[in-house]
Amino acid sequence: MGIAVPARLSNLAWLWLTTVVVILDQWTKWLITSRFELYEVMPVTGWFNLVLAHNTGAAFSFLSDHSGWQRWFFITLTVIVSIGLLVWLLRVPAKGAWRLRLGILLVLGGAIGNLIDRVRFGYVVDFLDVHAGGWHWPAFNVADAAICCGVALLLLDSLFSDDNKNRA
Repeated sequence: MGIAVPARLSNLAWLWLTTVVVILDQWTKWLITSRFELYEVMPVTGWFNLVLAHNTGAAFSFLSDHSGWQRWFFITLTVIVSIGLLVWLLRVPAKGAWRLRLGILLVLGGAIGNLIDRVRFGYVVDFLDVHAGGWHWPAFNVADAAICCGVALLLLDSLFSDDNKNRA
């Protein structure tokens, strides 16, 4: 006789996706840091470069010019948000809600990927540089891309989920 597992705990089985995001993020950061000097740029296309950058702040280098307190602030905030995401994941219905589940898992993977950098180095390694007409988007990494895609899925889910249709 097997042990009955609550259906919502089955959402934890999807944490492999978060693990893949973290591994891909850390592997790509290792590749770039082992081959590039800080701020070294390698053009790939007319609109995309690889560049090694260190971000001590948050998105778009927010708070990066401060004395270092922000490192511990962002570490603490990321741990709290990650715990919140895990609790949210446990509350997602076991069937359906794929956008919600996938969004949570991607945001969680990105958060953990950047958390590892902050704990190890005190900054986040960024290396993807998209540009057009002399204007550069702030450099980012795989974790940042996962967070953006995850947030987009969460927004789409909030607009198009069956729960919202039933409330209308």
